[in-house]
Amino acid sequence: MAQPSVILATASYDHTIKFWEAESGRCYRTIQYPEFNVNRLDITPNKKYLAAAGNPHIRLFDINSSGHQPIMSYDSHTNNVTAVGFQCDGNWMYSGSEDGTVKIWDLRAPGCQREYESRAAVNTVVLHPNQTELISGDQNGNIRVWDLIANSCSCELVPEEDTAVRSLTVMWDGSLVVAANNRGTCYVWRLLRGTQTMTNFEPLHKLQAHSGYILKCLLSPELCDPQRYLATASSDHTVKIWNVDGFTLEKTLIGHQRWVWDCVFSANGEYLITASSDTTARLWTLSTAEAIRVFNGHHKATVCCALNDGPEYLSS
Repeated sequence: MAQPSVILATASYDHTIKFWEAESGRCYRTIQYPEFNVNRLDITPNKKYLAAAGNPHIRLFDINSSGHQPIMSYDSHTNNVTAVGFQCDGNWMYSGSEDGTVKIWDLRAPGCQREYESRAAVNTVVLHPNQTELISGDQNGNIRVWDLIANSCSCELVPEEDTAVRSLTVMWDGSLVVAANNRGTCYVWRLLRGTQTMTNFEPLHKLQAHSGYILKCLLSPELCDPQRYLATASSDHTVKIWNVDGFTLEKTLIGHQRWVWDCVFSANGEYLITASSDTTARLWTLSTAEAIRVFNGHHKATVCCALNDGPEYLSS
């Protein structure tokens, strides 16, 4: 089975994971996932594996296989896994769960290698570009920085008391962190330069982006520079694109009929994939704010999407 250069996958409450041809919109592979719902998807940098985070397991699938069975299962979480992602060379994976923990998994060895206690249900985890710090956001409104070298929590802050942090994103160069919450607000911090660690948060902006929940916030990738954007996906059925220079509204993506749960930029920052409760995923061109492809095939809410259309990075 030849590996496509663009890997696009979605997961739905219909208990399936689907792989799509981005240009044609054709679904070319469906993985049945009968045990539970999938909350998050991520693709390894080398495009070989897809991680599916569910309740309470993480399953790893071979992207180049046509089979339905995972090649590995990671099982030590005890509740919904709400975040999953990979280190830049693909050697290890991180996760966060409603069981209140952040975990690190070495893909070359069985079991969980490290565990950090957040003391509240974890909704989101991101890896800093320096590859040595994880940032988590939880249901009680806490943001914590986990220093992987010191193996401890190096920073804690609460942008808004008793308001769940729903999503976190870090600029590709480590200059900014954005947190989105259940009240439609984004908090933006500058991460002070000149330090080895990024635990100095300088408040930069507070953006009232939506009237409903923000379910995902995402900063644009490196190839999008010098134009830098923030995408916010919301329960108000829209996705908004903000210019990071002043956080002015650039575009509003209108077309989904229900909550928009997830979004991911293309590698060049010119396109955005979104996943919605209206059962569809959409491919948007940001120059015109139009949906140029609708991915139909799921029968219930499409709650997460993953895209890897960048150059292939070989694992060391």
